[in-house]
Amino acid sequence: MPQPSNQETKEQDQHTLVFDASVLRHQLHIPSQFIWPDEEKACLDEPELPVPFIDLGGFLSGDPLAALEASRLVGQACQKHGFFLVVNHGIDYHLISDAHLYMDHFFALPLSHKQRAQRMPGEHCGYASSFTGRFSSKLPWKETLSFQYTADNNSPTLVKDYLCDKMGKDFEQFGNVYQDYCEAMSNLSLGIMELLGMSLGVGRAYFREFFEENNSIMRLNYYPPCQKPDLTLGTGPHCDPTPLTILHQDQVGGLQVCVDNEWHSIKPDFNAFVVNVGDTFMALSNGRYKSCLHRAVVNSETTRKSLAFFLCPRNDKVVSPPCELVDNLRPRLYPDFTWPMLLEFTQKHYRADMKTLEAFANWLQRNSSS
Repeated sequence: MPQPSNQETKEQDQHTLVFDASVLRHQLHIPSQFIWPDEEKACLDEPELPVPFIDLGGFLSGDPLAALEASRLVGQACQKHGFFLVVNHGIDYHLISDAHLYMDHFFALPLSHKQRAQRMPGEHCGYASSFTGRFSSKLPWKETLSFQYTADNNSPTLVKDYLCDKMGKDFEQFGNVYQDYCEAMSNLSLGIMELLGMSLGVGRAYFREFFEENNSIMRLNYYPPCQKPDLTLGTGPHCDPTPLTILHQDQVGGLQVCVDNEWHSIKPDFNAFVVNVGDTFMALSNGRYKSCLHRAVVNSETTRKSLAFFLCPRNDKVVSPPCELVDNLRPRLYPDFTWPMLLEFTQKHYRADMKTLEAFANWLQRNSSS
């Protein structure tokens, strides 16, 4: 298939460049591959974004008025920038704490141990040290561990089995923690999908049913200190290609969102999850809700961690907006596709940015007509 003109997709010889945080975090001169262009370099002290706090307590307890109010606030946020915070979400505090604690255990391992779960080219699961094998420039200052989760009852221990297979039987409790965390995130995601359905006028069941048997992605993000944080980025500016992201930040801070061409920070709150819609939900809503540009910055003193759960539909689900969201005034904006098609596009042909969905739609149309 022809590839779009996204120069960052080209795999090049990295001259054995390795992102070993235990070494690089102390270096005053960071490798040139981690230095970003001047126009993309971050200000570490951006003004705070006024993001709505949405109290899910009444909604989760079955209060219809609370559900209406929560859906109204969700709709307002998604029309502005697609970001909101949820509190009283019902997720056990100790589970969140354990998820952060076990992340510390993993990323503190020697690089050779972490590489047992090395992410292979073109795949989205496994350990990645700054994507050094995939991109040749504008490398992110971070390590990640990603794994797949499924709500399919036939695979109730998929997360645990994957982590034990890659890292060994000593990681069984590690796997149990993230299995439980993913299940909690999946359930929370389905509740948020009810609110999104209500806010768009298609009913609370529509998107919940679409994602009920989800096949999602969990990612642990680890951003070590950098002696030159003003030269690099933890994660470059991008819109999430996935439908929905539920992020839990530690107390360090570093998430920034671009609204009206200005960058703003989202202050950490351990009791809240940051939620944002991504490109796939933008397609599902026929463009009514926008996927928003965001990035992560690093600092010179403290490691930053975040837990990102990316809700994704079952592989055979066709991403197509409900008929209520398509009319003469709002014709179809994007062609039908399945999530694995977009995932492959972002893993093999295109580095996710603010134009991913547009580039993907053009790529689909070119290939369907050839």
